[in-house]
Amino acid sequence: MADWIPSLNSLRAFEAVARNGSYRRAAAELNVTDVAVKQLVVKLEAALGKRLVVRQGRGIALTEAAIAGAGTLEIAMRQIADAVQKMRAQDNRQRLIVSVEASFATTWLVSRLEDFRSRNPGISVLIDSSQRIVDLHRSDVDIAIRYGVRSDPALLVRRLFNDLVYPACSPALAAASAPLTDVGQLARMPLIHWDMAQLPWANATRSWFDWGEWARRLGVKGIDPGKGLRFSDYGMAVQAAISGKGVILASWPILQDPIEAGLLVPLFRESSRSTDIGYDLVTTPEAASRPAVAAFTDWLLDTARQAMASARTPPDGKIPRVDVSLPIP
Repeated sequence: MADWIPSLNSLRAFEAVARNGSYRRAAAELNVTDVAVKQLVVKLEAALGKRLVVRQGRGIALTEAAIAGAGTLEIAMRQIADAVQKMRAQDNRQRLIVSVEASFATTWLVSRLEDFRSRNPGISVLIDSSQRIVDLHRSDVDIAIRYGVRSDPALLVRRLFNDLVYPACSPALAAASAPLTDVGQLARMPLIHWDMAQLPWANATRSWFDWGEWARRLGVKGIDPGKGLRFSDYGMAVQAAISGKGVILASWPILQDPIEAGLLVPLFRESSRSTDIGYDLVTTPEAASRPAVAAFTDWLLDTARQAMASARTPPDGKIPRVDVSLPIP
């Protein structure tokens, strides 16, 4: 039978192209180049002796032959992925992979992981820190912690924290400026920007962490959003703020620790704003049934609850309230 089945890589590439309707999106999903995907599809066409993908205007279209097999192939690829996951899980039932954005990992999660390890010594946790939104149905990742990402009805979503955004800087920078009594003084201070241009999923987040949008919300004049240091990684932006390089739009509660340690100070209490986004714990229903996933989920929700209960008063005078016991609708 193997003589009659084309390369699995070429079948996988074609299935991704057919499902995404784009070489570019398929390449991003498979973490390869557009050219590599096209070459694999051409290889599959040569093996079958049929055209599968043709140009249509500025995009692509599937031929009748491609349409005839695409749906079945998508199901087959899911079954193969499920089979591989089950085989891996057989030897790694107590191993968790957690996908989490790097800044949340470094500023909040990592310092608390030792508590989970001490309570669950038989469970190994691998932190996969990247800006990529992982498809939990098609990867080895068990749990994702996401910020400002639209909810997927096929996933289980639990809110960890609501967020609050406000300006903050190092104590040294605050002391070096004239007495800071009016938010308009930010126009004369160096700013630090979190540049999310490379994050297509971050529209909601961008609207809260763009200095221009923030100034428009508050009616603040004179702020030039084009000036200042720019970082694609929020964790690096935070470190720049701690070292006194400028004022950052801070995210509560993940900066709770550096603020309570005196490394950053909130500015202009009246300028803090509760957002419509927050930090969510996300997993699939299948993963949630595993004891290791359930243990980590319970621990993280309880840790988030305790962190908020013990937190000092944030800049607006009240801790953002969230019920972590209920799924997000």
